[in-house]
Amino acid sequence: MKSYILKIELDGSNPLIWRRVIMPAGATFKRLHDVIQNVTNFQSGYPHMDYHLYEFHLPEDNKSVTNNEEAYLEHQNYKKNKAMFAQRLKEMPSDMLKFEKSYQERLKVEVRKPTGLKIDDYVENDRELRYTYDFGDDWQFTIKLEETVDDYYFGFPTLLDGAETAPPEDVGGIDQFYEFWEAYQDPKHPEHEEMRAWAKGWISDNMILMRLMRG
Repeated sequence: MKSYILKIELDGSNPLIWRRVIMPAGATFKRLHDVIQNVTNFQSGYPHMDYHLYEFHLPEDNKSVTNNEEAYLEHQNYKKNKAMFAQRLKEMPSDMLKFEKSYQERLKVEVRKPTGLKIDDYVENDRELRYTYDFGDDWQFTIKLEETVDDYYFGFPTLLDGAETAPPEDVGGIDQFYEFWEAYQDPKHPEHEEMRAWAKGWISDNMILMRLMRG
């Protein structure tokens, strides 16, 4: 079975937090999202419901793939009412024109739902994807195609390798994660017990989080 070996890197992490996975061709962006969630400590992937919004950025294709229903509906409205939006530009006061143009440029980006779009063309052609999870904490990931294989025998993604423990949900972002991690690991830290209690059930001391994705 044709499959992709992908390296998933958490931007801004040091040492680098990364995972290597193999995914069968024909997977949707929703499946890729599920894989990223399941090889980290995040909780928005299958079998869980979406806990936060996420987005795959495809600037070379002028596309955004997201579970953000509001963004999807805004783009659909723009497509149906282009004449109205053009008229708005003509009638917009000069002091507001810059903001309106910026807003409409954003609306021109095609918004697709992750369940309805497969990764193949974008992985093979772009070779590098950008993924944002939780627009508040703003986790930024880079996904790189390392290899395409034709002899993968399983019909589900598998974690192959990785390094470093990933952040738990709602820790606040990359800087706050390292503050948390320092307290979590240091028994002498004044917030050690509080952080251990807060993270219980969300984070593991080892790579237990590296589990297989099936179904």
